[in-house]
Amino acid sequence: MNISQSIFKAYDIRGIVEQELTPEAVKLIGLAIGSESIDKGERGVVIGRDGRLSGFELMESLKSGLKQSGCHVVDIGMVPTPLVYFATYTKAATSGVMITGSHNPPEYNGFKIMIAGETLSGDRIQALYQRIVDNNFNSGHGTSTKADIEQDYLDRVKSDIKLSKPLHIVVDCGNGVTGNIAPKLFEQLGAKVTKLFCLIDGSFPNHHPDPSKLDNLQDIIKEVISSGADMGFAFDGDGDRLGLIDNKGNVIWADRQMILYSRDILSRNPGAKIVFDVKCSSLLPKDISQHGGEPIMSRTGHSFIKAKLKQTGAALGGEMSGHIFFKERWYGFDDALYTGARLLEIISKTDQTCEQVFNDLPDSINTPEINIHFDVQGQQFEAMDKLAKNVSFEGAKITTIDGVRVDYPNGWGLVRPSNTTPCLVLRFEADDQKTLEEIQAKFKTWLAYNQISTQDF
Repeated sequence: MNISQSIFKAYDIRGIVEQELTPEAVKLIGLAIGSESIDKGERGVVIGRDGRLSGFELMESLKSGLKQSGCHVVDIGMVPTPLVYFATYTKAATSGVMITGSHNPPEYNGFKIMIAGETLSGDRIQALYQRIVDNNFNSGHGTSTKADIEQDYLDRVKSDIKLSKPLHIVVDCGNGVTGNIAPKLFEQLGAKVTKLFCLIDGSFPNHHPDPSKLDNLQDIIKEVISSGADMGFAFDGDGDRLGLIDNKGNVIWADRQMILYSRDILSRNPGAKIVFDVKCSSLLPKDISQHGGEPIMSRTGHSFIKAKLKQTGAALGGEMSGHIFFKERWYGFDDALYTGARLLEIISKTDQTCEQVFNDLPDSINTPEINIHFDVQGQQFEAMDKLAKNVSFEGAKITTIDGVRVDYPNGWGLVRPSNTTPCLVLRFEADDQKTLEEIQAKFKTWLAYNQISTQDF
């Protein structure tokens, strides 16, 4: 059968259910993943799914393909993505597949894949597609068992995190899969929890579970202010990204959170390496260096950050979208639940409020992500190729590991292609508003010269 190559993305597989992700296609994906895992010496594969309506059916098709390849499947049910990763570090199987559509609309679903301890990205995901095209599968008679690892996970977090005082938090799960476990975890750590949208519902009836978009944070901002909570945690649909609201209702984006986490880790690990993605504030690497750490810039994408952590031995990684990867005291995978617990621990040790803690950290004038949209998936890469061939920013440092980032002494701009949707993503930061506008104007001129519309910003 034909299977669309377009669903094989840069760091996962993702597509529309019943159109691209049919039961037959998913079985072939399972065969390909299982065959690849066996060839890497691992027959055990942990699988889990988020709360999307299509998750159970896709899981059965995936399981069928994995078993046909000869794999032994450990089905841990409906869980956040971090629990699948946790299982690959703590159970017999080092391969894992999480069935999740991440931040896409409800009709989407997909697969995040680990094989023999490595999260797949780029060429290794394309290799799965090539296996299907070539019909290059192993054949065997695999088995399937079910396991419940929630308590193991809760116990492991509680063994690591200790709060110095009780805190009141609002938890907004956006009807995503963290609804079953996030309130329970924070209550068991000693926090008072006010719940928002913690009933798992794959149609996402209240707001979309994407904490990187300000529109999705309005409910939790209001609740934090009205309840007088110490802070609020907003989770994405599968629990690997965290949004943070301070006690005054301010959104603390992930790159500013990273300054706090970096300082905490560097206080115990002088000289530690810390990885961040190209969308993060220039204040972050400066602060890491000032506190004795070694900052390392990476491509955007959870797979790329994890690979860079493993390659460099870094103690922490993070990206602007809210994926945070603690290696110190944890396993190095992106885990919004554990990140929230670490933040509670840090805040509980101070007499300051959450707002005061972050007010003491450096800040800048910056834009949220700005998107330039295209009609068809793939056009963003063509546009980026054209831009990359015509880079001209006098007096700036140019970084091209992921799109084009242009750094000046007092500000920077970035344009990169989204790997999941047909758009270019831009972000700007500067020491003052005038410089911010000047850098944006230079980008507009450059984009217009390359015949790319700037009407979106």
